[in-house]
Amino acid sequence: MGSFSSQPLKPVKVAAPPEAASSAEPLPLAVPGAPTSPAEVPVFNNCWSCRVLSGAGLIGAGGYVYWVARKPVKLGYPPGPGTITQMVIGISIACWGVVILSDPKGKAFRVD
Repeated sequence: MGSFSSQPLKPVKVAAPPEAASSAEPLPLAVPGAPTSPAEVPVFNNCWSCRVLSGAGLIGAGGYVYWVARKPVKLGYPPGPGTITQMVIGISIACWGVVILSDPKGKAFRVD
C-alpha cells in the first residue's frame, strides 16, 4: 500500500543528443501530402461537427458578453469605456465563431 514516493527510483538512461552539424546521413524526404513546415499544420481537425460546435459556442459566448454589457445601457446608464470595450470584445468573439463556421479559406474538406 505504499505511495509512489516511498518506492525507490529506477535509474533512467538518457540518450545523447544527435549532432546535427556532423551527421553524414541525409535528411529523409518529405512524404507527398504531408505538411512540410509547422506553418502548414492545421490548428483544428476541420471536421464539420467540430466547427459547428466550436463556432456556435463562440457565437453564444460572444452574444452573452455583449448582452451583459448592453444591459445597463438599456436601463439608461451612459456607457463608459469599460462597457464599450466589453461590447467590442463580445462582438469580436461572436465574429470569430462566424469565421470558424464559414471556413473562408476552404481548408475543411469532406473525407469519404
